[in-house]
Amino acid sequence: MSSTNGPNFDHGDIAWVLASTALVFIMVPGVGYFYSGMARSKNALSLIMLSVLSVAVVSVQWWLLGFSLAFGSSSSHFIGNLDHAFLRDVDNRTTSMGVTTIPSDVYAIYQCMFAAITPALAIGSAAERGRIIPMIIFIFLWSTLVYDVIACWTWNPDGWASKIGVLDYAGGTPVHIASGSAALAYAIVLGKRNGHGTDEFKPHNVANVVLGTSLLWFGWFGFNGGSALAANGRAAMACVVTNLSASVGGLTWCLLDFRLEKKLSALGFCSGAVAGLVSITPGSGYVDYPSAVVFGFLGGFACNMAVRLKHVFNYDDALDVFAVHAVGGFVGNILTGIFANESIIKMIDPTLTGGGWINKNWMQVAYQLSDSVAGELAYYHVDKLVTHTKRTSGNGYDDSVKQSTMM
Repeated sequence: MSSTNGPNFDHGDIAWVLASTALVFIMVPGVGYFYSGMARSKNALSLIMLSVLSVAVVSVQWWLLGFSLAFGSSSSHFIGNLDHAFLRDVDNRTTSMGVTTIPSDVYAIYQCMFAAITPALAIGSAAERGRIIPMIIFIFLWSTLVYDVIACWTWNPDGWASKIGVLDYAGGTPVHIASGSAALAYAIVLGKRNGHGTDEFKPHNVANVVLGTSLLWFGWFGFNGGSALAANGRAAMACVVTNLSASVGGLTWCLLDFRLEKKLSALGFCSGAVAGLVSITPGSGYVDYPSAVVFGFLGGFACNMAVRLKHVFNYDDALDVFAVHAVGGFVGNILTGIFANESIIKMIDPTLTGGGWINKNWMQVAYQLSDSVAGELAYYHVDKLVTHTKRTSGNGYDDSVKQSTMM
């Protein structure tokens, strides 16, 4: 953490990052609406409530120690120290992570929104089973023991993945692979929903799914575009490729479903759009427009195929979190190793080098693969965190949240 004078900050960059912070925040209720629409009506309120609670719990955790663990100095290359616990020395007079145009408190609140949405994504797999209080405890512990560690090795200059040259622009591993893997573990530990395999579990409100998708798509411009941490051409390119990948992903999923069911599905389009958004996330600041089409197509295709895994391996991922986020993040990471373009990386600093296979950097995919596999290991930390999570009542309704009042 270094100090600098306020006048050296770029007001345009500050405004863009703060606006992006608000955009990422909007994604949290977007997740809630998306999940609530896919669940049965009696569980909808719980899913929206948990998404909002995730922001509150993680914000407190981020202030206490999360920011310091993720972005403090690290001699281990895995986890930061506690020098910035309670956001000590994080204010409007200092800078962080070598970004000199915005103050460290702006950087901290922006990254806080990333930390908040990640467990909100993961808890969708526990729909109709997990109880509110144990899940709040899980959010706090998982953020500390898993998310902060992965964020440190990915985005902290002292992190091992950062040092070997892994390219992850906006969270393919810390956000999507980690949350998807945690979702799979959570679903397996909690077991299947009551009536799984006999009852019909249909989305109760597709309009909510469309609303949630719209909020997510809108917020993703801040998620990926804001990761430039500046109002510049790279941020603009990130927004364009994000929109393009989401569009192609949605259309791809629709066509795959049409091939089997002979009709277009709003739910299918929404799932595909989110898959496209997830897959472009790690590469959004490194790839050009044609590459974004490949990301959207392969991301939508792979995630659509991955939905079938729960039937093959007989687990109950209620809202397909693993299929969309873990698989989409993995595909995006590997494609970034192929299509990362050195000319785009040099847009901000001509001295930077890198790129993927298209620049004959043949080791980049190996780097991306190592980071992705390490992120998948988040799966193994979750079973211990949810051992004491209670199941719902016999009818599958999470009675820790009443339909009319919050307890």
